[in-house]
Amino acid sequence: MPTCLIRLASCNSLSSYISDYNQIVNRRSFVQGAVLAASAAAAGPKPGIPGSYPGRVIAIENPGCLSAGKYQPAPIRQTIERGMKELAQAPSWQDAWRSFFEKGDVVGIKVSPVGGISLSSDASVLRSLIEGLNQAGVSNGNIIVFSRYREEILEAGIDKWLPSEVRFDAPSLRYDNVQLDMDGYDANHFMEMALLKPGDSTTDAHLRRSYVSKIVTSHVNKIINLPVLKHHQSAGVTICLKNMSHGFVNNVNRSHVTPTLNACGVFVPSVVSLPVIRDKVVLHVVDAVKASYHGGPGAKPQFVWEPKTLLFGTDPVALDKTGLRMIDAKRQQVGMPSIALSKPDKDSHFLNAQVEHIEIAGILGLGEFSDEKIQVNRIRM
Repeated sequence: MPTCLIRLASCNSLSSYISDYNQIVNRRSFVQGAVLAASAAAAGPKPGIPGSYPGRVIAIENPGCLSAGKYQPAPIRQTIERGMKELAQAPSWQDAWRSFFEKGDVVGIKVSPVGGISLSSDASVLRSLIEGLNQAGVSNGNIIVFSRYREEILEAGIDKWLPSEVRFDAPSLRYDNVQLDMDGYDANHFMEMALLKPGDSTTDAHLRRSYVSKIVTSHVNKIINLPVLKHHQSAGVTICLKNMSHGFVNNVNRSHVTPTLNACGVFVPSVVSLPVIRDKVVLHVVDAVKASYHGGPGAKPQFVWEPKTLLFGTDPVALDKTGLRMIDAKRQQVGMPSIALSKPDKDSHFLNAQVEHIEIAGILGLGEFSDEKIQVNRIRM
């Protein structure tokens, strides 16, 4: 008898069920189903991905968030308060944050610095999230702001925005083409895929792996994902899912080496489905105050627009599908095809932008992709 059933048989109630139904149903299926049901009833909504609110997206538009292209701290703070209360269905700002975090948590905030100073995570948004964590009892000393490359954090100026005692960290110093530096990565947690860069050894398993940052595996117990709403040449969009897949692990450029050697469609959800990632990311706040609809992931000024919106959720698939539709609507407005049907031009070189990574993530149980199961609560302040 398998070890799991030996342990379960020691429980009197379960063993009696097994005895009664032994001739009727498959014992393994019954026991495992009973245990899962009992666990779900006892534990209530599960944190992590897709979290307590699968399919729920809160979209708060606030025209006051920007003035002359600059983020306005007070309206941003008000928008985040409204969004968090709506998401958690909580009576107060503090109650909303306490539904996700508690004193003693060590929380990582994954920022998005790739767009540089013009289109990266913003100081006012980041500080409001830190304030919310404080409301839940999380001290500044237990907050780590991070991304993959230290140089990008510094270039975006994010290190200068942090309140006293809040730390910033990165597993790699700077971008390089090899991407297999291991000092900041955990050798015990990786996504292995038969995907190599041209010239890599086909017999070296190390080259087929993307290892998870030690920040994710060892330094924090919960994570807030803070992406910016952007077009991406190979993945189609870079929102919640890609901010994790390409920000939490190394050896990522093998996923999109050239305009025709592109595997982001399967690479992105394969990374995010790692248990150490999906169990720790409990909240996503998408910065769509400014966004890009073409030429990403950088910030080409002619393709940046101002939705003046923040999106909140625990379900990265529902959030990404909502964000994709926002970008496609903007593209339609300016006479461009949807991302899924776009072809290379001088500002976006990849043959096909693989937005299917969102649908595959849904198939893997990372969230809701079906329109019938996504509920977007749109509020204009």
